[in-house]
Amino acid sequence: MSATPLRPRRSVRRLCAFALCLATILAAQDAPQPKNSSIRPAPDAYTFPDGQRLVYQAEWRLFNAGTAVLELSASGNQQHVHGAADSSGAISLLFHVRDRFDSWFDSRSLCSARIIKHTEEGRRRKDTQITFDYARNQAVLEETNLKNNEHKRVENPIPGCATDVLSGVFYGMTLPLSAGDEYSFPLNDGNKTVDVIVHVEAREDVKTPLGSYHTVRVQPEASSGPLRQKGKIWVWYTDDTQHIPVQMRAHMFWGTLNLTLVRIEKLAPAAPGAASSPAPQ
Repeated sequence: MSATPLRPRRSVRRLCAFALCLATILAAQDAPQPKNSSIRPAPDAYTFPDGQRLVYQAEWRLFNAGTAVLELSASGNQQHVHGAADSSGAISLLFHVRDRFDSWFDSRSLCSARIIKHTEEGRRRKDTQITFDYARNQAVLEETNLKNNEHKRVENPIPGCATDVLSGVFYGMTLPLSAGDEYSFPLNDGNKTVDVIVHVEAREDVKTPLGSYHTVRVQPEASSGPLRQKGKIWVWYTDDTQHIPVQMRAHMFWGTLNLTLVRIEKLAPAAPGAASSPAPQ
């Protein structure tokens, strides 16, 4: 069977990480402007699945594209999300990827405080930090190009509470997610804040290497962006009180990227004095 030729410097780049995949797709949507976009505080009865590592296998055009990892742990009165993405196999030969993300958000209000990114994609190397300064209603992006040591600093307006592209996955876990519901919330990834609209589409059974799950299929889209009508993303959360994301799919003009949960691991307890530092309050 013939296949469309690979375009490593364009297509594979977009496979670099789950968080970047989300950012690309959310920026590509063109949905109506939502009403009452806001971050809903976590329900009193909700508890985050702290101490878990979710390991996903990425597949693109029948190729094993690599792995993505999401970890969640408590850090004072905040939640700390760690994400990682590594290319593998033929994809890694075409375009090397090693990305690391760390995000902190308030455990109750769910407002993001900070996100740090270290990205290695092909020849590009960058360190990025976005700080959510709610006192001034600004998201402050500071980025260093590790190849030439160029530094840039950009500020963009944010509302009184916003989420980021990594923490937003866990924000979705706190929502009721009943079929037919719709939610909207502000998200900032260092540039212009977008309002993300979450459509809870339907209940659906999903098969994974870990077994079959009863899930709720969710489609997020953004209210605006430079790329219009270029793709869609879906997330399948377990249909229970925890709403663990067991499958994600990005369908874009460059192909379809599937992320499937293959392992759930328990994080080792942090050594005394080695707990992750909380983000600024």
